[in-house]
Amino acid sequence: MPRDENGDLLVYDPLSWRAIIGGILVAVAAWMATRALFHAERAITGNTNYGYTPDPAGTREFLSELDKPNFRQAGADAVAKAKGVDTFLYRAADKASRAVYGKPFAPWNQGNAGTCVSFGWAMGSWIGQSVAWAAGELPAPPKMVATEPIYGGSRTAGRLPPVTFAGYSDGSYGGAAARWVSGKCKDPAVGGILYRERYGQHDLSQYSIPLSREWGNSGVPLELARLAHEHTATAVALINDYDSLVASIESGYPVPICSNVGFAATNVRDKDGFLPRGGTWNHCMVAISCRHAKNSGGRDGILILNSWGNFCSGPKWPPDQPDGSFWISKADAISIIAQGDSFAIGSVGGFKYRDLHNGNWMEVAK
Repeated sequence: MPRDENGDLLVYDPLSWRAIIGGILVAVAAWMATRALFHAERAITGNTNYGYTPDPAGTREFLSELDKPNFRQAGADAVAKAKGVDTFLYRAADKASRAVYGKPFAPWNQGNAGTCVSFGWAMGSWIGQSVAWAAGELPAPPKMVATEPIYGGSRTAGRLPPVTFAGYSDGSYGGAAARWVSGKCKDPAVGGILYRERYGQHDLSQYSIPLSREWGNSGVPLELARLAHEHTATAVALINDYDSLVASIESGYPVPICSNVGFAATNVRDKDGFLPRGGTWNHCMVAISCRHAKNSGGRDGILILNSWGNFCSGPKWPPDQPDGSFWISKADAISIIAQGDSFAIGSVGGFKYRDLHNGNWMEVAK
């Protein structure tokens, strides 16, 4: 018979063993439920490639470097003059795509890599520049913005504190991308935007996952990092309320959004083009349009462009809504921006108010 260290017989207690076994069964059941939820979400979306790794302390430190960190401060004119009009920034991107590449705009696809932050910021930067061109502020339509430098820069020099080697694990966060794209890295003067073209021995004309991971570890080569500094976002500012989000879009400033709010309840948009909230997406996408219940849209909402190609289906509103995009409710948008890592990207004039409808370029492409 088994005895303890004092030589006394060990007495079998069925209740304690039941508790242990019960705890094991509960843990196994929880693990199985988590796995089932994961696989169900993967089956719905067809993609689990996210890549948002929040760093609240790093974002706060970056905001402390800005004179006007919040959009209500930096974009006070845009907020004050916002008219509450339905605004569709993707139409400027479609016009730019047709002008530069001879084909309509189509969604981008990050593939099997956690590079979503670079995609949200690259798409936001390109669409913002397309708006500036359509509004007569730039002389030529822009080429698409390369994601790899934003990914590499946001993981190394753009972080706070900066790092030389970030490792090969995927992921980044909004504050670091904002710091890189705005060129506010301190020493040396690096960071900004590069385009989908060749730069000497570096060919950025096509998206490369291996290059993203290489630069995500060791950073952007110095000669390119300095070249990117010639094309920086003139302003970035944190969006921390819904009215600021809508005002930013109405004046033509896209907003890359970073959060864990997911939309995996279904991959089919409802009759108004919306996806309902569901699941957890540690993800970055970009807000590119707004609609108001008081207008023809019938519902308050924000149009989100994802980086998974044409991953969802179903009705669109309006009919030229891009593939790979979906509307989200005001409540869901508020939940996203409440996580404190969604930034507006300014244009050549910073965050001034712009009446984009004056030139009628907001009309559906013919």
